[in-house]
Amino acid sequence: MCGSGTDTSTTMLPDVCGSSLLLTLPDDVFALVSRSLSPRDLCSLGLCCRNLHDLAASDKVWLSQCDMLGVVPYNDLIEWRKGVCSYKALCHFLVGIKPLLGIWVHQNPELGNVVYVMPGFISVIGCRIIPQELGPLGLEDGPILWSPVFEVVSDFEGSPAFFLHGRESGTDYVYPGSLKKVDRTCNVLLLEVEPQQHRSGGKLFHSKSFIHPSENEVSQKICRSNSGISLSKRVTAQHETTVPFSRLAFVDRRQLLDTVTNQVRQTLPDAKDAILFPCLRREEADLREDMKLLCERRLLLMKMYGGAGCFTVWKTGSEFPWHPSHIGLSEFRQNLDLISGCHASQTADHESQSPCTMRKTFAEYVRHGLKYILRKSNSINGKRDLLRKNSSGHGSKHAQLHEFLQPGDAIGLTLHASTVKLSCYRAWPYMPDSKFALYKLPMRAPEVGQEYAGVWGGTFGWPPGRPSDDKPGKALFLLLLSYEESQGQNLLIATKILEGTHYVLHPNGSAMFIVNIEEPSNDPFPWCTDGHDSNPLDVKHAFTGEGIANGYGFRYPGSKPGSLFVIHDKMLAFIWKESRAVLTLQRLDLQEVLSKGERIPALPPVFNFAYLTRSYSNVFANGLTSPKTESSAGMTSKQSKEFFARNG
Repeated sequence: MCGSGTDTSTTMLPDVCGSSLLLTLPDDVFALVSRSLSPRDLCSLGLCCRNLHDLAASDKVWLSQCDMLGVVPYNDLIEWRKGVCSYKALCHFLVGIKPLLGIWVHQNPELGNVVYVMPGFISVIGCRIIPQELGPLGLEDGPILWSPVFEVVSDFEGSPAFFLHGRESGTDYVYPGSLKKVDRTCNVLLLEVEPQQHRSGGKLFHSKSFIHPSENEVSQKICRSNSGISLSKRVTAQHETTVPFSRLAFVDRRQLLDTVTNQVRQTLPDAKDAILFPCLRREEADLREDMKLLCERRLLLMKMYGGAGCFTVWKTGSEFPWHPSHIGLSEFRQNLDLISGCHASQTADHESQSPCTMRKTFAEYVRHGLKYILRKSNSINGKRDLLRKNSSGHGSKHAQLHEFLQPGDAIGLTLHASTVKLSCYRAWPYMPDSKFALYKLPMRAPEVGQEYAGVWGGTFGWPPGRPSDDKPGKALFLLLLSYEESQGQNLLIATKILEGTHYVLHPNGSAMFIVNIEEPSNDPFPWCTDGHDSNPLDVKHAFTGEGIANGYGFRYPGSKPGSLFVIHDKMLAFIWKESRAVLTLQRLDLQEVLSKGERIPALPPVFNFAYLTRSYSNVFANGLTSPKTESSAGMTSKQSKEFFARNG
């Protein structure tokens, strides 16, 4: 009898275990179980058999995966699903762009260059926070000024489309490009130009799989003629022949970016470019109107990005279809001499009626611009080679431009999010001055023992966050508070990332104050009420520390003693002991603040990504106007609109 029972249980086991057990689960239960799996695990599960493939591809399962990522709230996922083919496609997009979210900075200029990347509508938006003074409503309800830098939009199948923003000659443009595979731990965001191979009308291929994405991307770049070569050899050969954009001389990189942006730019109707993400409003009707405008704008962007543009072949003058984000190069390489002769003829006799001096076609603008780049590159690199060979016998460290262009027959803009080893000092990374790059600031959520970590908005003076009678506007400071252990002490460091004064007083990355949270302060707080409604104050904690002060110069500020007072979890105040100056801080949700803010025009496209010119005044205004023009730093919302109306 025992043997018979054993045989029965053995024969029944496959019916209640393994894949059969998963198939018997209701969809809702399986969706809960799948929350313990990663997107890659789900894709692997779907490869086991046809039935499991159908189960793992259900919308409920992938909606759960999207929700677990935490990029947008659950209700927003429902709205985003209307613009993509499935929740799996939406999850593919969210996984790819999640590492982009957060605060990105550059040390130049000293006054600004803070870009916050936040969710838009089936997209992520990079928003530059403008140096400014607070209006009469202060931090709580006053609109914060911002301008668009770039956006990454999902198409119907979940593939990303990159658009750079910029303003030229009073017109707002978008500049389409591609997004490279984003590293999960990326800390550097680079604006680059990349050679592309012409396939399927110039369109880029996109990997839809969560499994081995790098192999998929590599396989798409392999020519049919190499099909008999092993994958490892083809990958090795590809890496040997590819010259990174970063190896080019700075002048070449800058000229390439300028040339590409000048040719791929496109305009959006004003009505279709009014908003980039839903505004925080209380009225349901306004929210529905916002969603309608966002849907129309996204469809227009996808039409612009997916349609085939016509670029003229330089030698024959015939038309050849290219993706709108690409510029063709094939004929350029074979006709350098012809282009050079045509260009020389134009320079020698501008009034001549020869074919080379007639009205320039689109292709002529492209080839003349690129020829100028090549000439300048060869001249500069040739001089560097000669100097280096004379001094050390070695070649130039910079690559030649023709070597960079060799692998492809077109070039286009690329957003490259990579991971590099960065050294930091007090939460501020050291940054090279000659890269069009943004650097990600490490963000930590508040936790036990590190309750004050995060982004805080600050103003000098009391009451906090509001202008006083004697000073109608207060400069907005953005500070990143982080913790660090040094010489056995647990320090709280407030790193300055934005300053809203007319002329910068402290360098970006400097510590506004440093306190030892294990050393209480006995200094009394000077005020008994909050200054608004005469509400009594109850200071919870006070710590001893040092605040920034004039030292050996701008780059090497000194420090003087002071105390940090914790009024409540969302308000801090640092007071310098000698001067009695007070810096009040309020915890900020930048996504919420920008959703309530006001958009103003952007800088020209390449400058708009990362303004590399060192300046101690408001470079955002200086990029659009002459130095004699008034600065927009410290302006209220109304003043800024008038300023950019005059100078935009």
